[in-house]
Amino acid sequence: MAGMETRELRYFVAVAEELHFGRAASRLGIAQPPLSRAIQQIERHLGAVLLERTSRSVSLTEAGAVLLREARAALDAVEAAERRTRRAATGRPGLVLVAKAGASAELLAKLLDAYAAEPGAVAVDVQLCAIAEQERHLRDGRADVALLHRPFDSTVGLDTEELLTEGQVAVLPAGHPLTTRKSLTMAEVAEMPGLPLPRWPCPDGSYPSGPGPEVRDHAQLLQLIALGRAAAVLPESAWSQLRGDLAMVPVPDAPRVTTVIAWPPHSRSRAVAGLVHAASRL
Repeated sequence: MAGMETRELRYFVAVAEELHFGRAASRLGIAQPPLSRAIQQIERHLGAVLLERTSRSVSLTEAGAVLLREARAALDAVEAAERRTRRAATGRPGLVLVAKAGASAELLAKLLDAYAAEPGAVAVDVQLCAIAEQERHLRDGRADVALLHRPFDSTVGLDTEELLTEGQVAVLPAGHPLTTRKSLTMAEVAEMPGLPLPRWPCPDGSYPSGPGPEVRDHAQLLQLIALGRAAAVLPESAWSQLRGDLAMVPVPDAPRVTTVIAWPPHSRSRAVAGLVHAASRL
């Protein structure tokens, strides 16, 4: 992508995500003709067709899909550099750690205590975010380090250290007949009458289709379960949040969840290195 400008990348990403030149132009706040010319210029520069255009539709070619993935990463890197530079210019030392609200609470508390005892530890600003947001915060520079959970969060392109691997459990309303079982299968949980599994938001903020309720965070989910409106499969560590109106049953065939601490591969921050070292000792 040598010679390409960030403006051109933003233009292409808008068209590739909208798959409609009119909507992309509106999103960018520009007229459609210059946007079309910009995309043609990018294709000439790369010597590749990026978009298949017909009178009714726009679709990505294989080359276009590659550029979309790489352009998003490049724009994230530029945005991250701007954010971290502005923060460094304030002269305030410190780290921003982002984690999913309601997840890994006990592990996070232990990590913060362990790091505080390290020589040269700096202040840690903990930001708790909604489902699927912590990875984005790390990639775009709003955070220096994040707690992520595989296989739900992508760690591609990030440096990571594994902290904990655990099984999952079904969280049900207390008193439900299945709470007397020693274990359940994923199929049994998915087919429970009247207790649909929740629908979590996708990275773009949309929700997949299905019968379950749309949920934004764990607090909302646990209340829906207690009301008998949903069930969920969560990591075993969720037991620390359970109230008296909830119960859990192991689900041995659910995928195991690995919590990792993640940071940008180009980071040279001693504070990040110290936090990762404290995490690895846990």
